[in-house]
Amino acid sequence: MSAGDSPRLEDAARHLAEALRALGVEPAGPNLAGTPARVAELWADLFAGHDPTRAHELTPFPNPDRGDSLVLAARLPFHAMCAHHLLPFFGRAHVGFLPADRLVGFGAIARLVDDVARKPTLQEQMGTEIADALEQALAPRGVAVLIEGRHLCMEMRGARRRARMESTIWRGAFSTDESRRMEFLARVSEPRRGSAR
Repeated sequence: MSAGDSPRLEDAARHLAEALRALGVEPAGPNLAGTPARVAELWADLFAGHDPTRAHELTPFPNPDRGDSLVLAARLPFHAMCAHHLLPFFGRAHVGFLPADRLVGFGAIARLVDDVARKPTLQEQMGTEIADALEQALAPRGVAVLIEGRHLCMEMRGARRRARMESTIWRGAFSTDESRRMEFLARVSEPRRGSAR
């Protein structure tokens, strides 16, 4: 949906009701009365990040010392909708980069993860979009993204198995330097001090 468009909730609710009827489910039944309208509003909220014309908003600031340290935002929770089945998947994203001339705040990284998740998407696509946005905004020496997800399309249908699905993106120094990859993976697997994992 482009920035100038607004969701057509009444149209969406009408089409959802038609889809339910086509599947043999009566949307006016006692438990489903109002459900198409509620689902239309829910999806409008869940898909609010879908705007292919808009770049992700990251505001960088200068990196004064150009140090060699890994910048890491770990264990960022997300909820998304599978583009293949429109069922939820959810989990945690771990995002790291090796800065060059520019940095970005940790809050901006958390908002970036939320932004890429708020649309019909795939776990691998989320990782690519996060890495692309950081590269474009910061021109870092490397970007690493690890996403852990549970997929209800796998748990509720098909395989009907619960599993943690992992996907990784390595860019720059992370794609060429195994020690950097190992540092990132070790840091994201460390339990937080004073709390159970």
